Amino acid sequence: MSNKNKFGAVWEDKEVLFDLPFSHLKLRPGEKIFERIEPIEDTKGNSGTKGRMVVTSLRIIWHSLASPRINFTKIVNSGLRGTTQALNVLAQYRTSRYEFIFTNLSPNCVRHYTSVVGIHKAYAGSRLYRDLKLRAALIHNKQLRMLRHEKICLNEQGIWNLSSDSGNLGTLLVTNVRVVWYADVNDAFNVSMPYITMESIAIRDSKFGQALVFVVRQSAGGYVLGFRADPVERLRPLLMELQALHQAYNERPIFGVEMYWDNELAQNKEEAEIQPVYSPYLGLAIEPLKEGFTLKSLFEVQSAT
Repeated sequence: MSNKNKFGAVWEDKEVLFDLPFSHLKLRPGEKIFERIEPIEDTKGNSGTKGRMVVTSLRIIWHSLASPRINFTKIVNSGLRGTTQALNVLAQYRTSRYEFIFTNLSPNCVRHYTSVVGIHKAYAGSRLYRDLKLRAALIHNKQLRMLRHEKICLNEQGIWNLSSDSGNLGTLLVTNVRVVWYADVNDAFNVSMPYITMESIAIRDSKFGQALVFVVRQSAGGYVLGFRADPVERLRPLLMELQALHQAYNERPIFGVEMYWDNELAQNKEEAEIQPVYSPYLGLAIEPLKEGFTLKSLFEVQSAT
């Protein structure tokens, strides 16, 4: 646990951990809090204990309100509310699978469900910011499909990818988020390397001569990718630029997870929190009527004056 830090490899969205020290519950640079909800019960692991759920751009944190050391980053039987609806979360870390059940102890409130679902959707839709991709749909009409907040810093043509015996000639695009290379003859042969996946960038000797080498973290695949430029003198200034951008990104990462609560998600949350009520007039469960309205008045035909 001691090797966890806020400036190394991102572990917050990859590991399932329990009873962490408070320092590990702090946000890493670039991580944002989208929701704080309480009281929330961890019904399966800590039934009967009131807690707080914190939903960030990378993870869900739950901790006991009475003892923050107790923490971890459907119809159920709650120890505090009895039979009620709850949020069921399935997770996997290495060879282990986990099931978490969270119950909102506020009556008729499903905010914890709508928030987690919406934020997870935004997280899943922004993987290009964080995941290394090979042969993806990155290029359209020889132009990079740009991500939100992404800016191209360098466009280097005549860069050889050394993944094959003969090498492949292509273009290297350097942005504030990632490094993208694609082959000139077939832009579907490409690679996208976010800075967050990179262990190091250096110049090394290869059978092709000096090459620009990207070492990818084990958590992102453990690849070693080499590129060559002609003339070789282009490599040194390119390396310096890449290392500066890599360092700047690590200090202020862009994970790409964004929420706009005033739009669709906020509307969905408001609708989801409206609970049906029984109407003796119809003998059915209906949505609550607005103040000043009755079912009888809604069915009456207004006569013209």
